[in-house]
Amino acid sequence: MTNDLEVTMRRIRFHEHGGPEVLRLEQAESPEPGPGELLVRTEAIGVTLPGVRRVRGGSPLPGILGGEIAGQVVALGPEVTGFAVGDPVVALSFGNAYAELATAPAALAGHIPDGGSATQAVALVRSGQVALAALSVADPGPAESVLITGAASGVGHLAVQLARLRGVKRVVAAVSSPAKADFLHAQGADEVVVYGSESWGEPVDVVLEGVGGELLPQALAALAPGGRLVFFGSGGGTIPAFDLLAGGKTVTGLTMARFSSTRRDLYDQHGERLWQLARSGELTPVVHAEIPLAEAARAHAIIEARANLGKVVLRP
Repeated sequence: MTNDLEVTMRRIRFHEHGGPEVLRLEQAESPEPGPGELLVRTEAIGVTLPGVRRVRGGSPLPGILGGEIAGQVVALGPEVTGFAVGDPVVALSFGNAYAELATAPAALAGHIPDGGSATQAVALVRSGQVALAALSVADPGPAESVLITGAASGVGHLAVQLARLRGVKRVVAAVSSPAKADFLHAQGADEVVVYGSESWGEPVDVVLEGVGGELLPQALAALAPGGRLVFFGSGGGTIPAFDLLAGGKTVTGLTMARFSSTRRDLYDQHGERLWQLARSGELTPVVHAEIPLAEAARAHAIIEARANLGKVVLRP
């Protein structure tokens, strides 16, 4: 540790499953970075739908939440190269991300360039990496159409912008409420459809599906014959096999852990591309709210209510 007095920190844990109300602010010992890890003093922490769902169930107790963090490196574990104490970084923490100090694998960390902020990094890089990876896997051409579920989310609104930048002929945004339509048209969507509608309009060539659950079959049904769906959601769901067979459709699963390890060169290129697009003003990550770490329950409530337009960020 770079500061001998920095032996405790604040963190969020939960001791029972439930809604946002089970999140608790606690004092804890500061972690030490292990081999290949960075210790980061967090300045911004991304709130995601998978994290919110983990609190509801399926996580060992007492529970902690991993996720995307940005801040300053305060210590290096053994075998770390390419980083130094004091570096501003954005990373993915598999330990306790909802904390003032968090460990993260150096392999899943990147430098924040000059002029970039921690909040911008959390809103841009992790969500943008998912959006770019999904588009890369689907590989839509200029004559094709793309539908994006969860389109107003941290990942979704960037996927809308990136699909438009890619030059596809039609971008459709699927959301929970028509109240989000103006926001999504501003991101570049040609059409906005609502989950509960009987039809999502003319079938599309590609679906980027990040919600799961009961929405997955409806997303598959929105595909034209021969279409392809990239699934990166945490909500599970059932694929109707006959729809795949009859329509000649394809479903591909995407996890960033596998993508970043098996396609590392492309993952690194995507990181550079995101910052280039942000600097040029072609890509604009939207932050819905910045909320103090102690009020993490309020951040989770926003996600659960599907009220966010863009990224929700915690600030320690």
